[in-house]
Amino acid sequence: MSRMDTAHYKVILAYNGSGFAGFQRQRSARTVQGEFETSLRELGWRGESILAAGRTDAGVHASGQVVSFKLDWAHSSNNLLHALNYYLPQDMAAQSVEEVASDFHPRYDAISRFYRYRCFCQTVRNPLREDFSWRIWPAASIDRMNTAAKSLIGSHDFKAFGRATTDSGVTVREVFSAAWREAGDELQFDIIANAFLYHMVRRIVLVLVRIGQGEKPVHLVTESLESEQMTLTGLAPSKGLFLQEVSYT
Repeated sequence: MSRMDTAHYKVILAYNGSGFAGFQRQRSARTVQGEFETSLRELGWRGESILAAGRTDAGVHASGQVVSFKLDWAHSSNNLLHALNYYLPQDMAAQSVEEVASDFHPRYDAISRFYRYRCFCQTVRNPLREDFSWRIWPAASIDRMNTAAKSLIGSHDFKAFGRATTDSGVTVREVFSAAWREAGDELQFDIIANAFLYHMVRRIVLVLVRIGQGEKPVHLVTESLESEQMTLTGLAPSKGLFLQEVSYT
């Protein structure tokens, strides 16, 4: 743009979640939204709140979070990318910036979300890896985990694996794919769905890992979906979870 115009911008945002108390702005804690909005104000932004594709938990990382905002900006989208990254803290960075339609909404317009969870099997801790993956022991069988994960695919009520953000929220979600793979000495779980419940991915990962370790039967996933109840409590640590990509039409 050659003159000062208000435009709507979409940003792909990456961040190391270790130093954040989650995505959503909080009064007395450091958050992704809070830091991003603080940096955006350095560029003349006067909005009340940015929009986002989703709210990641404390400690969860992202390579493909999507945020949007309206801004009076007299330069190119590429210049905005570099200006944002000049002000953003070192543990987060804009990966791309593009101008979008005024009615674009990063959450409501999304057709799928892709999360990856990373584990490695080792008897002793590794401080150089454990900010970004979950060390598990004993080792887990990828075949058992993949057999159980197949039951997740399709449209189900995932009440046993998470909760809606409101008391009246619907807990039915559609999972398009869910599978473990080996990546070097890592076990990585990739799951794509139209949307996710609160804590849904971390609960699923915990259940699948316990199945892979032989502590729980393979049919636990199917039984939990059918009964809408989960006998296993707890969550996989947030540090192994990454929001990889949000897709749109």
